[in-house]
Amino acid sequence: MVRSLVPGIYAPTQTFFLSAPSASSSQQPGPLDAATIAKHAVRLVRAGCTGLVCNGSNGEAALLENEERAAVVKITREALDSAGFTSVPIIAGTSANSVAGTLALTRDAATAGADAVLILSPTFVGGGGSTMGPAGIERFFELVADESPLPVVLYNYPAAAAGFDLDSDALLRLAKHPSIVGTKFTCGSVGKMARVINDLPATVSEVNATKEGTYFAFSGVADFILPAVIVGGTGAIVGAANVFPRACVNVYNLAVKGDLVKARAAQQALAKADWSLTKRAIPGFKAILDHFHGYGGAPRPPIVAISSEGAMELCGEIADYMKYEQSLPDVK
Repeated sequence: MVRSLVPGIYAPTQTFFLSAPSASSSQQPGPLDAATIAKHAVRLVRAGCTGLVCNGSNGEAALLENEERAAVVKITREALDSAGFTSVPIIAGTSANSVAGTLALTRDAATAGADAVLILSPTFVGGGGSTMGPAGIERFFELVADESPLPVVLYNYPAAAAGFDLDSDALLRLAKHPSIVGTKFTCGSVGKMARVINDLPATVSEVNATKEGTYFAFSGVADFILPAVIVGGTGAIVGAANVFPRACVNVYNLAVKGDLVKARAAQQALAKADWSLTKRAIPGFKAILDHFHGYGGAPRPPIVAISSEGAMELCGEIADYMKYEQSLPDVK
């Protein structure tokens, strides 16, 4: 069963690993920690996340084997189903540099229980100045979408795609493909999102309202959840939802209700806390989860874990905001 995507906050989940079996193998990746992956997924949905994204950049996808990527999706789907969240959709990151590689990951994700896929521009093309160029990147997405068994969400994240940034003209051209159903705007451009939404009559222009052929325009950064909603966006796929899920959902809900005074204050506070996370990236997320929830562990090599001093500094910076997060109720 393929579940439909719906508006709201999606968490691009962390991937958790068991420790390497011995000091002599410390440079080898530890296996997946299935129990923690499952527990984390259920916690985020209970906090109000509309859906989850597995195997994104925040989930260390580049450091996972293909079989591990499929396993993460399967573990997550089974955990949600067992907890009664059978209708919650999962988007799987299936990015690879080749069309064939991307399609192989996409088919694996579909078999494992994903409902849509999130795909980056291929990184080997550089900034579009190679022999492939922007037209080749669009052709890449079209070829993948032609054969994808799942709906495709474009992942526009220049920092993770050798600097390549899909502009609004390219996004509108690609939106004509029936299997391309949305974009994650991790480029951070509210103007680009607004242009795309304005020119796509099927876009979610009234948040929390869906219709046949909906195009999903997701904020990809926690500091523009409110602006995204204001210009008609669908919601957000943001790493901050791993550690502040209730707060992210709260900003979104206030924005949808039109309570702009409270939404603005909530967005400003979230943006400040999110900056502390952004500066420490994956190791920082895991340090916070370790400190406040008792799980997290180390990232997979070659990513270096944050030092104990750095973790203490980070947890101190966000301590007050975490109290606020913990004061908010679960939604589900």
